[in-house]
Amino acid sequence: MRRPSRRSILQLGGVAAAGIIGALAQAEAAHTPDDSFVRLRRRWRAVSAGAGHDPAAEPYRTRLAELGGKAARYRDRMAPARTWLWPDQAFPSFMATPRRLRTMAHAYVLEGTGLTGDAGLAAAVAAGVDHYRRHVYAAGADPAGNWWHWQIGVPKALLDAAVLIGPHLDERRSLALRDAVDHFVPESRLGSYSGTSTAANRVDLCLVMLLRAMLRSDPGKAALAVSALSPVFRYVRDGDGFYRDGSFIQHSYVPYQGAYGVTLLSGLAMMFAVLRGSPWEVADPIVVDAVERSFAPFVRDGACMDLVRGRGVGRRPFGDHEKGQEIAAAILLLGDVAPAAVRARWHAMVKGWAVRNTYRPMLEHAEPAVHARLTAIMADESVPAAPEPVGHRLLPMSARAVHRRPGWCAALSMASHRIGHYEHGNGENLRGWHTGSGMLYWWAGGHGDQYSDAFWPTVDPYRLPGTTVSTRRLPDGAGEGWGDTRTPWRWVGGATDGEYAAVGQHLTGLESTMEAFKSWFFLDDAVVCLGAGITCADGARVETIVDNRRTDALLAAEPGWAHIEGHGGYLVPGSLRTLRERRLTRDYATLWLDHGVDPRSAGYVYTLLPGASRSETRARAADPGWLRVLANSTRLQAVHVPSLGLKAANFWTAGAAGDLSATAPCAVLAREQGDGTATLTVSDPRCDLDELTVTWSRPVAELLRGDALLTGSAFTFRRLAEREGASVTVTVRLSP
Repeated sequence: MRRPSRRSILQLGGVAAAGIIGALAQAEAAHTPDDSFVRLRRRWRAVSAGAGHDPAAEPYRTRLAELGGKAARYRDRMAPARTWLWPDQAFPSFMATPRRLRTMAHAYVLEGTGLTGDAGLAAAVAAGVDHYRRHVYAAGADPAGNWWHWQIGVPKALLDAAVLIGPHLDERRSLALRDAVDHFVPESRLGSYSGTSTAANRVDLCLVMLLRAMLRSDPGKAALAVSALSPVFRYVRDGDGFYRDGSFIQHSYVPYQGAYGVTLLSGLAMMFAVLRGSPWEVADPIVVDAVERSFAPFVRDGACMDLVRGRGVGRRPFGDHEKGQEIAAAILLLGDVAPAAVRARWHAMVKGWAVRNTYRPMLEHAEPAVHARLTAIMADESVPAAPEPVGHRLLPMSARAVHRRPGWCAALSMASHRIGHYEHGNGENLRGWHTGSGMLYWWAGGHGDQYSDAFWPTVDPYRLPGTTVSTRRLPDGAGEGWGDTRTPWRWVGGATDGEYAAVGQHLTGLESTMEAFKSWFFLDDAVVCLGAGITCADGARVETIVDNRRTDALLAAEPGWAHIEGHGGYLVPGSLRTLRERRLTRDYATLWLDHGVDPRSAGYVYTLLPGASRSETRARAADPGWLRVLANSTRLQAVHVPSLGLKAANFWTAGAAGDLSATAPCAVLAREQGDGTATLTVSDPRCDLDELTVTWSRPVAELLRGDALLTGSAFTFRRLAEREGASVTVTVRLSP
């Protein structure tokens, strides 16, 4: 096969890019007379194994040689007399055998492995697939253990390997594999959109069905694989899937963009790419929309934030960076079928992530196909590196918020009647109990690895930053598994105008009598944190964790304020407790407020100043006029920031704060601009209001835009419940 030109290597349009070896082209015609499936298999090989890179250039040469060496070792150590094929494999490694066979198949199809087109290697893969099919994955076998292995993990790996080696899996073995897959993944699995056949799992099942179609050139299976995707492309109002506010939920109660969502996005990108131009071509605008509304808000400098990674947060160091890279790879592949303007925007976004990710550089860890795409973008001077966006994203349906300002970023994780405190399952994340109790993540310049490098295995699980918790000891895996650890309260969410936000949570502790009303007011250089009504009868101390930084930097604390060198400052008018400790292999600086044993209506006020120097922190602490706390009770929490022309309030009940009042529970932001106009932003976090009237005792000349009825100083909003917690903003001209 003619080596591709450097220009073709750098082209991005490339699911069918150069790099597929000559042996594959020769094998296609013998497999099926249907040109559609010939093309599908060729594209699958390009997408699955990789294409578009020069195997003689570094780093591909070294990585491909390593792949070839690994495949050769697997081949040489195969033991057909053993059920699991390799002496070091047993039932706990149920997926290891299919994955090794797939690795061997990749070494067969990729150029530069030293085993490219090696018939002996392909024969070993075919024999291994059939061996595993006969001894483990046999039609009629008892699918003991995790359903996922039998219906997704194993068939996807075995079918991938089979498609890659083509006719080396002869007719008899191909038919037998087909029958086994049909037994464990019958068409009925794609019938009802329920149970374990939703969202990411549904995409995986459709991917298995597509591979099954490619194995035997079955147009009916291909059509089913595509048609069964349709429920994934609908917005949902409960349960698994995408929500209009950008939320993505899996396991009914868990925000999951950073795990199941990655699987979904990657699977759809592969299907869109492989099926493009075929009789089964598929695309949908909701997927294009989800990239920027559901995924990008939770990626910072190439790392996917832990508050949408479910039970997988503690699996290994820098797992957040791995998932961020997977999201970037899926976006680049999906860009091939996106409109040109959208593709350009995505390329700039991913390039920005790669440029700023210095903790686990994308190019050092990318697979060959992803590396080739990303290298091309990095080398293309016409593609700018987009900076981190500035603004606020509130996703009330998943009880999550992300606030970005120049130089820093914060993210908030809450629990509600629809979202669990945390998820545990399969023995993972057994001490994530309090991540939904108002955990406030934040990153300042130079600390992008704050939660990446062994944070979860070493942090005190009772002292997660931002949370208010009872210190009552909990067993590992407390609460129901798989995310059903919800609170009874509906008031979780807030109001945002896209720049600032008032966010609140009516909190009940996990397996605790502790109750609290917590608010966060996200500003330009600060986050103001209020707590009220903190009550408990557990017989244990209750604490609010101002912060718990993984750092050995200098911690300074004086009355009214504290500062961590190189990180930021804290304004704490109450009695602040501090601790420096080494936990296993990491140093921590912990700041907290002690509410005592079984408090009754305790409260707090503190302010986070990300990135502030010690002198800036001291100066802000000495300026009592920059912030006024208007109310901090179980009825209302509100603040006024004169320099921003901002008043923000979370009304837990109907009431009034200064010149703002509301007829029902709601969140409100009022901002006066310097040009004589003002905006009023409201939301219904409980999603149950047919009508709400907010009165702002400020002379108004006229309503310029927005969906509200203005009568004097009273704004009436109707049918807010239908907006699912989303904010509504009106703009007015103020009277002179």
